[in-house]
Amino acid sequence: MTSTAVRIVGDNRMDEALAFEEFASTRARRLFQVAYLMCGDWHQAQDLVQTTLAKMFSVWGRLRRGQDEPGLDAYARKVLLRTYLSQKRLRRSTEIVAAELPEPAAAPGDGSDLRLTLTAALRQLPPRNRAVVVLRYLEDNSIEAVAETLGISTSAVKSLNTRSLAKLRDILGEDREFLFHS
Repeated sequence: MTSTAVRIVGDNRMDEALAFEEFASTRARRLFQVAYLMCGDWHQAQDLVQTTLAKMFSVWGRLRRGQDEPGLDAYARKVLLRTYLSQKRLRRSTEIVAAELPEPAAAPGDGSDLRLTLTAALRQLPPRNRAVVVLRYLEDNSIEAVAETLGISTSAVKSLNTRSLAKLRDILGEDREFLFHS
């Protein structure tokens, strides 16, 4: 290989690395939000995002050539979701929580009580149900898009969505009306 060919290959790798860095820096926060709502754990959400981005980086050149921006975002969500579901299947909670840190005091009217209540309610849903709710309502995806991301039928998404919302209503109980009107 000539030095010109080496420089061109090196420049292409550098361009790909810069493109991935830009993609990762602009998408990491949103991926973290989705991951946190799915798993309910700050550190696990960070790990999920890091694993997702690492998996994407390993195939970035091929991905970037075959996808547009929305396609890359959809691929990132799909990798995140599959990583989360895979970890839930493999990890049968080998960690034991010894103590929990108290939540910092919230400023009045900042909505943190609502967020904490909804996050706690989401944690009580099974992983796939939680994924459907997060993808449907946080990510504002259509039923068809959620079905494609999860690799299931639209009727399965509708069923999971209906059961999940009913479960959330049960979990939140009569306080749910207060939560959304305060």
